[in-house]
Amino acid sequence: MSTPDISYLFESAPAVQIVRMRNAHWVIPFLFKAFKTENILSLPEPALISLLAEELRNHSEGTEDLEEARIEFGEDEESRARKYLLNWVQRRLLQDFPDAEAVTQYQLSAHTEKLFQWLQSLEKRQFVGTESRFRFLFQTLREMVEYTEDNAAKRLEELKNRKAEIDKEIRRIEMGFAPEIFTNAQLRERLDWFTRLSHELLSDFREVEDNFKYIHRHIVEQHTKAEVHKGAIVGYAFEAYDALRKSDQGKSFYAFWDFLVSRAGQEEWRELTEQLLLLLQDRGIDGDGDFVQNIKSLLLQQGRSVYDSNDRMAEKLSRIITEKEIARHRRLRQQIGSIKELVFQFMDEAPPPCGLQLQEPTAIKMNMERRLNLTEKQAPGIVRQPSNAKEKVEDLLRFNRLLNTTHIDRKKLWQNVENALRKRTTATLSEIIETTGLEHGVAEVVSYFSFLREKASRVQAMQEITELIPLDEDRTRFIEVPYLLFSK
Repeated sequence: MSTPDISYLFESAPAVQIVRMRNAHWVIPFLFKAFKTENILSLPEPALISLLAEELRNHSEGTEDLEEARIEFGEDEESRARKYLLNWVQRRLLQDFPDAEAVTQYQLSAHTEKLFQWLQSLEKRQFVGTESRFRFLFQTLREMVEYTEDNAAKRLEELKNRKAEIDKEIRRIEMGFAPEIFTNAQLRERLDWFTRLSHELLSDFREVEDNFKYIHRHIVEQHTKAEVHKGAIVGYAFEAYDALRKSDQGKSFYAFWDFLVSRAGQEEWRELTEQLLLLLQDRGIDGDGDFVQNIKSLLLQQGRSVYDSNDRMAEKLSRIITEKEIARHRRLRQQIGSIKELVFQFMDEAPPPCGLQLQEPTAIKMNMERRLNLTEKQAPGIVRQPSNAKEKVEDLLRFNRLLNTTHIDRKKLWQNVENALRKRTTATLSEIIETTGLEHGVAEVVSYFSFLREKASRVQAMQEITELIPLDEDRTRFIEVPYLLFSK
């Protein structure tokens, strides 16, 4: 980075401009308290206005700089809160978007996330761990050399050396020697680093989402230009989307997302998280247990927002293509109508004297004419369709009984959800059922999905991910359903 680059960033970077705000001394702590303390990804507009209005009531005289947000003296707290939110969106502290119920939601921008990361890095730590990071650097250096070496003999030799080291450690443990384990200092150092990397990873999701939004915005700008052909707009959109997926950032993100949503990855993550939390409790090590337990759900929510941005871009593409087809059909109907008018106009008139006379006959060859074929046409083969199974009255009764959820107490089910969310930010359907159990089998599982309509702001279903729900205590029968995620 050169000196002009630093000067340019200091003058134009949104994260730096946030710090230079005249109201930064109370705006930044308020946003951190509202979003980061409980790891809340988004807040609806009424809730955020209520929190901000309460914050403004507690301000002493002279705390706010009203001129920065163009607020007139004497305005009430709610009116000032609305103007502050508008000003923060314009300054790119927050991002606003409508949800499925047309309620405006607010979330931290990628610039604010980077600012919070920088502020957290300024916090004084008890000790600065170097051992774990040096090991990571050394391991990364080894992997870069090893996995770019195309010499099969050398790669085989490295694998044999690694196998010999593993066999040596196995023999030591079999002979009664204690295995090497991390000390509390080593574990605390790695836990701190794990937490920092997790926060950075959440911010990376925001950057990928911003890239999708940039593509979508550019498509809209191209669509508003009359001189640009719509085929060129669609071509640009697909090329840009394909370039994003094939870029280094896109490859890394989608590889990570595929691993995160895989069933094996979810199960392994859950088991390792539970073992880590028990280990921290046994050793008496203080750590952000709630964040460690909820990191997977937070990553899923952030990844879901990226896919929602992608869906909005695809919806815009579909609308462009549909408008193009409608316009083409309209022009076609107009041309057909003009031809009909000409036909009716010349129907009653005598045919014009036109034609071409030749002295000798000539051969006429038509490129699209059907060739002569003396082979008899074979009859199509007989395809036997399977006969329908005999339907029994008992089958319909059982199926209706399966889908009948009138006997399910939905208030009790939602209370189960609220109880599960008291100790965590998010909870999956399987986690809730593991805690409370099932009383009515499949009908109760189906009833939980009714909250997608009744509690749409706090429940989301991920169709590309599925999970297995046990239907009995012995875990011998399961039902596979879409991944259902509840949040506060």
